[in-house]
Amino acid sequence: MKKIMIVGAGGQIGSELTVKLRSIYGGANVVATDIKPNDTLGGDGPFAVLDALDARAYAELVARYDVDTIFNLVALLSATGERDPQLAWRVNIGALMNSLEIARENGCAVFTPSSIAAFGPDTPKDNTPQDTVMHPTTIYGVCKVTGELMSDYYYHRFGIDARSVRFPGIVSNLTLPGGGTTDYAVEIYYEAVKHKRFVCPLPEDMYMDMLYMPDALDACIGLMEADPARLVHRNSFNVTAMSFSPEVIAAEIRKHIPDFVMDYDIDPLKERIAASWPNNIDDTCARREWDWNPKWDLASMTEDMLRVVGKKIGAGKY
Repeated sequence: MKKIMIVGAGGQIGSELTVKLRSIYGGANVVATDIKPNDTLGGDGPFAVLDALDARAYAELVARYDVDTIFNLVALLSATGERDPQLAWRVNIGALMNSLEIARENGCAVFTPSSIAAFGPDTPKDNTPQDTVMHPTTIYGVCKVTGELMSDYYYHRFGIDARSVRFPGIVSNLTLPGGGTTDYAVEIYYEAVKHKRFVCPLPEDMYMDMLYMPDALDACIGLMEADPARLVHRNSFNVTAMSFSPEVIAAEIRKHIPDFVMDYDIDPLKERIAASWPNNIDDTCARREWDWNPKWDLASMTEDMLRVVGKKIGAGKY
């Protein structure tokens, strides 16, 4: 990667990936774009307002900056997508197809994240394999399966270097998530620090895979830097670092905040979505084909989240 464009850079992943990529490749070599102005992302490198559904404007930016690698992070997430499936399809697939076509025209590599949402209720729930049944029951999951298939198609048909990972829930101490089923795993830390109480929208025994953001960023970069000769799979690799339920994460928080209280007010939509996803996935292929090796587990993530969130909101040390 020499000249990189991040499309959807203002989101949860993009805002931190931009900083990470600029620290590695230099600010001038990483162009951040988003549909809204963002002064932060323009501070140490180029930034442009871009609607990823505007193919002409998108192509003009790629040509102007001589881009060779596109990170397409544009997405409406799972819970948000269920409230407006037509919009979710239009945004998610529109940005994907523009990214792939522009990559074909300009010889770019493309990273488009997939998700555990690509799995469905008939997928094996435990130790979910890399290659398995994928019948998602959400529009977000349908978009992700479509993205995997289209990315593979562009690789086989046109030789486009398209790669992706299936992200689980991502926990960040910097940017709040926006409309995902796993959002509770970020919100719980803020509420624990602020109020020592959290109202959880998912059942206490609902297990799902998770990654801490530093590992998620390493997955993006590690896969795109991987030797293509080693890649048997491209779109898309299972990646994970931990699997936990709401009660398990609450118990970990109580090691630092003993009087933390968890209440439950189940969101039927989020419960239905989460129930269709795996309890835990097998990421052996990512480990074998490009040396995926996450560094964070629940204990270390919790300690770091509470420390950073406490400092951020002036609540002291936990």
